[in-house]
Amino acid sequence: MYPEPTRNARDGRADEVHRPIPITPAPVVAVQPGNVPTVASVVLPDGRVVTGYAVEPAKPEPVAAKPAVSRAAVNVALGGVGFLAVCGGLLLLTTFITALTALITQLITLTAVLFGGWIAVQVFSASGRREGTTVNIRKAVFKRSHFHG
Repeated sequence: MYPEPTRNARDGRADEVHRPIPITPAPVVAVQPGNVPTVASVVLPDGRVVTGYAVEPAKPEPVAAKPAVSRAAVNVALGGVGFLAVCGGLLLLTTFITALTALITQLITLTAVLFGGWIAVQVFSASGRREGTTVNIRKAVFKRSHFHG
């Protein structure tokens, strides 16, 4: 029914032929449950008796305890919060420094304008007054030094 193995011309070995092995099914044996539940009888209010197996209510699966948060995860989270706080603080610090610089610049400008105005008032109001010393250069006598050598 099955062909015989033939020799392979290339390497001289015989080709393997696999033949199926039939499986015989094992006989089915009826097995009684090792633990037979008890039969319960209930008397109804009208006098009838109902007999049957007691059914236990289904018990829910126990809830698995939540794993504790690892210390490394807490440290990473706190480090992230601290980093964000530092970045926010630096942002506020740079904003504060910028505002302070603008304030100082405005104060310097205001001081320069006020001082310049005061000087302008002093210069232009001095020409109207007749007080003080007047020097006439044309009448002044300059002494010349002669060096003879």
